[in-house]
Amino acid sequence: MSRTLQAPVTVAFDYTRSTGPVIGRFLTGLRDATIVGGRLADGRVAVPPPEFDPVSHQAVTEFVELPDTGTVTSWTWVSEPVAGQPFERPFAWALITVDGAGTPWLHAVDVASPDDIETGMRVRARWSEERTGSVNDLVFEPDTGDRAVAQTPAAGDDVSRIVTPVGLDYHYAASPEESSFFRGLAEGRILGQRCPKCRKVYVPPRGACPTDGVPTAEEVELSQVGTVTTFCIVNVPFLGQKIKPPYVSAYVLLDGADIALQHLILDIPAEEVRMGMRVEAVWKPREEWGTSIENISHFAPADEPDADFDSYKHHL
Repeated sequence: MSRTLQAPVTVAFDYTRSTGPVIGRFLTGLRDATIVGGRLADGRVAVPPPEFDPVSHQAVTEFVELPDTGTVTSWTWVSEPVAGQPFERPFAWALITVDGAGTPWLHAVDVASPDDIETGMRVRARWSEERTGSVNDLVFEPDTGDRAVAQTPAAGDDVSRIVTPVGLDYHYAASPEESSFFRGLAEGRILGQRCPKCRKVYVPPRGACPTDGVPTAEEVELSQVGTVTTFCIVNVPFLGQKIKPPYVSAYVLLDGADIALQHLILDIPAEEVRMGMRVEAVWKPREEWGTSIENISHFAPADEPDADFDSYKHHL
C-alpha cells in the first residue's frame, strides 16, 4: 500500500474587535507610554483595568496613571519561544505588580538567563520607539536604578479598535483514499471512488459511502468537464486574497461524478456565470504541479451548450 501523504497546514486570520472605553483607555495609555489602572470598589488599583469590578460587579470608571516600575511576584522561564511571543530568544514570563497597583500583570521580562530573575526583583518598562496601543508597546527589564528616558506621547485618537492575529499550525495526514486523489492530481488526473452498492461516485473519494456505509474501493478517473450546479460571487476583499474581486467560487459536478467539487470559475465575467453552465478544468503549467487541488488553476467555460436542469437538480 502506498504511503499516505502528510503536510503542515496553517489556518490564520486577523480578528478586529472594538476595545470599549476601559480597555481602550488602558491601550491608549500604553501608546502614550503610560500604565493606566482602574480603581476597584475596595480601593485597590487593577492593571489592566477590568470593565467591571470582580467582587462588587460595578462598572470601573475611575482610572489611575501609575509609574512604569514594579516587582516580580512570580515567574517562569521560556527556553524555546514560539511564533508571536515577544522575543525569538529565551526570556521570562512574570507576574509583575506595578507600583501602586494591587493586582499583578502578566508580561515579558527581558533577561538573558533564569539566573537573572527572581521573585521580588524590581523591574522597569522599556518602551518601544513606535507604539500603537498594544501590550507589545513595552517589555520589562531589571530596574538598575538609572533614570528612565522620558517618552513622548504618540499622536492620534484614543485606541478604539485592535487587530489580533489568530493562527493555528497543525500537521494534516491524508487518508489512503485522499492520498490517492492527490497523487492523481500530480499526474494530471481527477480520481474518485465508486460505491459498490448504490454505484455513486465520490470526488474527492471518502473511503466509505455515506449512504450505504460500505467501502468505496473501486477507483474511477473522472472527466475534466462538468456542470456548475451552484455558485457564489465574491465581492468582498480580505487579507491573503489571491484574486481581485469580483470572482466566482462554484460547485462543479464533473461528468461521471455524483458529488460536486468546489473550485474557481474564471475566464468569464462574474455576472455571466450561471447554473447549468458547462466548464472544464484549466491546469497550471506542469512544472508548478504538486500533490494539491491547486494543480487545477480554475475552471473555464467549455464550448458546449448549458446542461438541462433535470440533469443536475438532484445534486443541488
